[in-house]
Amino acid sequence: MRTSENNHDLATTAQEMSAVRAGQPRDWRQSKWLAVAELAVVALIFVADAHHHIYFSKTPYLLLFGWTSLRVRRTGWREVGLKLYRNWKTSIALGVAAGVLLEALELFVTQPLLVKWVGKQPDLETFRALHGNLPWTLLALAGAWTLAAFGEEMVYRGYLMNRVADLLNRNQTAWIVSLMAVHIAFAMAHAYQGITGAIDEGLMGFLLGLIYLGTGRNLAVPIIAHGVSDSIDFVLIFFGLYPGL
Repeated sequence: MRTSENNHDLATTAQEMSAVRAGQPRDWRQSKWLAVAELAVVALIFVADAHHHIYFSKTPYLLLFGWTSLRVRRTGWREVGLKLYRNWKTSIALGVAAGVLLEALELFVTQPLLVKWVGKQPDLETFRALHGNLPWTLLALAGAWTLAAFGEEMVYRGYLMNRVADLLNRNQTAWIVSLMAVHIAFAMAHAYQGITGAIDEGLMGFLLGLIYLGTGRNLAVPIIAHGVSDSIDFVLIFFGLYPGL
């Protein structure tokens, strides 16, 4: 995590403590109760999705809710990391490299091990229609960069990781707890891929979370990495080269 961002968190906490010592009421927008209420709404969205009450995907709903939360708290996506990491060249280079490495790790290490331990391939039946179908593959690639890369990174890494960390004063322990908790939810969000696919996606999300924290809570690098990894998946499926599909 970058020192400047740590200093910002410490300064915010110091300002709140000073306000309390001076007898001023704490701003309700920074209340932990608000964070609890928001996470309860997020949980309800997950439940609604599990019962098929969410149209298409819960990610746009979560993204809109996260944006509303930021607006209410008088902040924005930039404050949770939606900006370049140093510059365009560095952001793209690190993102592409991370995406290729994540995909290689998934295809050659985590997925084969999970298949061996669980005894089941991930359920990728939803994507079988992409095989040899260029229009569907192009549509899937568009979705990979919008709904998955931008949408999921802004929701899970940008909004939810920060909101969970808010509950524990944004210290080192808070970020560790946030990293674990949010990516259990991320795995659950991919339950349609079966137990093997859900665990594997949870692991990949966990690594994206580490990238987010390792770049000073920057979203540009994990967004690019996520998009690159998913794009490789869809290209492999199109050519009939994806393992077990």
